Amino acid sequence: MARVDFIQTLHASTKRNYVQRVVDHDKAACAAVARQFGADYWDGERQHGYGGYRYDGRWRPVAERLAQHYGLKAGDRLLDVGCGKGFLLYELTQVVPGLEIAGLDISAYGVAHAKDEVKPFLEVGDCRKLPYADGAFDCVISMGTLHNLPIEGVFDALAEMERVGRGPRKYFMVESFRDEREKANLLYWQLTCLSFHSPESWAWIAQRAGYAGDHGFIFFE
Repeated sequence: MARVDFIQTLHASTKRNYVQRVVDHDKAACAAVARQFGADYWDGERQHGYGGYRYDGRWRPVAERLAQHYGLKAGDRLLDVGCGKGFLLYELTQVVPGLEIAGLDISAYGVAHAKDEVKPFLEVGDCRKLPYADGAFDCVISMGTLHNLPIEGVFDALAEMERVGRGPRKYFMVESFRDEREKANLLYWQLTCLSFHSPESWAWIAQRAGYAGDHGFIFFE
């Protein structure tokens, strides 16, 4: 199980005022709205989530790195667990023509407002009980989703990713922290996170869950 970074550069390109996040608004009320994963979370005010999650091509470099690292090719079947509006999946189809994709997300709003080119391949569902057969996919990825689960749900979701993926090409990315400042920044900024762990603890959890794929993190520097 290797630690691989595909996304920290993209994550760090967005400027964040961590303290303002908890001073200007009722953080608990905003988090309650965000955890509905509805219109307010995706396309509402910034204090409730993304503040307008629209396609702008920013996921292309991530798709290119994923495709190269995992040797993705035409005919491979790839699942994105927590796919949101499917922007990363769309970029993967452009980088790897002929790639067969599937995406699952808990948000009916996100799936309904997905990019038209990939919408037919997405469905609403729970990552703790994936509706796919054992070994159905050559590659399984999950970007920024598993930390939104309670710890018991994390174990279930990792076991499910391992079950539906055949071979070693699996990857999950979660929010984490390396020191007290990053932990505080994460706590100030997050709206939907339920599992707060260091990289070492995440690696331990993954191993205990029987997950044999790769993993990575984003940090709130």
